[in-house]
Amino acid sequence: MASETGTGAHRIVVVGGGAAGLQLATKLGDRYGRRGEAEVTLVDRSRTHIWKPLLHEVAAGSMDVGHHAVDYLHHAHAHHFRYRIGQMTGLERAARTIQLAASHDAEGREVTPERRIPYDTLVIAVGSASNDFGTPGVQQHAIALDTPDQAERFHRRLVNAMIRAHSQAGPVRSGQLHVAVIGAGATGTELVAELHRTTRQVAATGLDRIDPEKDLKLTLIEAADRILPAVPERLAQDVMALLAGIGVDVLTRARVTEVRPDGVQLADGRFVVSELVVWAAGVRAPDFLRDLDGLESARNNQLAVTPTLQTTRDPDVFAIGDCAHLVDPGTRAPVPPRAQAAHQQATHLLRQMPNRLAGRPLAPFRYRDFGSLVSLGEYTTVGNLMGFIRGKNVFIAGLFARMMYQSLYKMHQQALHGTWKVALDTAARALTRHTVPRIKLH
Repeated sequence: MASETGTGAHRIVVVGGGAAGLQLATKLGDRYGRRGEAEVTLVDRSRTHIWKPLLHEVAAGSMDVGHHAVDYLHHAHAHHFRYRIGQMTGLERAARTIQLAASHDAEGREVTPERRIPYDTLVIAVGSASNDFGTPGVQQHAIALDTPDQAERFHRRLVNAMIRAHSQAGPVRSGQLHVAVIGAGATGTELVAELHRTTRQVAATGLDRIDPEKDLKLTLIEAADRILPAVPERLAQDVMALLAGIGVDVLTRARVTEVRPDGVQLADGRFVVSELVVWAAGVRAPDFLRDLDGLESARNNQLAVTPTLQTTRDPDVFAIGDCAHLVDPGTRAPVPPRAQAAHQQATHLLRQMPNRLAGRPLAPFRYRDFGSLVSLGEYTTVGNLMGFIRGKNVFIAGLFARMMYQSLYKMHQQALHGTWKVALDTAARALTRHTVPRIKLH
């Protein structure tokens, strides 16, 4: 099939501009697109990218999306690949094309029509979304933190609720400024800590009718028997103690059966009064991946892949990141849907692309767990590093852990922009940190 531009170059299409997809498209564009050795196209339904582990800061108001978002169109031009806006809705493997839905602006007008994009190599990196497990009321009364739009929507709802409570004639009613966060993984736990600080700073900006200690309440709800299942239990206990110290209610072994406008119903009969609810429990890949033109899908809609990251039924279609289901040969357990796994898979596929283009066999992917880090904002950061000192698991906390956590984002930025641009951007932010608001109030 002729290429989109008629050049005859190998067509690489990456679907999904998250951490894995954008990093891969950037590096492929710099390596092959610059010299015309391949046509690299990135497809995403959004216009901009922001690193997903930072969405809890966007929701809390401690990060302005506009200062950190990567514009796909500009970035693609700078790194020699194409960007096509649209949501993938289907696949025709025989014709080697993907189908994109039409895109519309905020007023409902069509921006781009439904269309097909041809490929020779297809990489699906569409990530994952929260899994509400069919719980009644979640879609109507809770907000997930899967996208920057959702995070910003929650922040606006929170600030509006605080302004409304300050301006109303009567006193703040019970639950009006309570926030219930369902799911005590990294996102939920980091969010409640960040919210504890930012809500008090918002109240201090002149909303003097709000008493932070009496009116603002945070509840973290987890169905399992402890929070933070991805980190060692010792660290989870330290985080529990810190959250209790700042007044966050943590409910474990608490399964949610319904989300209502005024709160959260638990299976044991308890009712958590809260008019602001965030759903951060469970993950699953997008529904359209299930039975995608005959490709094998595993649990939670993930595409089953071989050790070379190729889908089990089509060697021209790859899947990486949260939407890929790969059993680690060493542990016989699936590679976890984590940012470090997505980064490693993107790096591996980039290194294997010369073999792919030359028709040579591909080397298998090997996942390496480097541990976990959990940031509780300005309170503390805790984590464990694995394999750095003779294979031992090292627990870290405080300033060093915070620096390690921040370095992960810098590594992501460096993969996209290069060392010099990240260094200049870091210096510029350091110079202006005292001239811009620390909390976003709109």
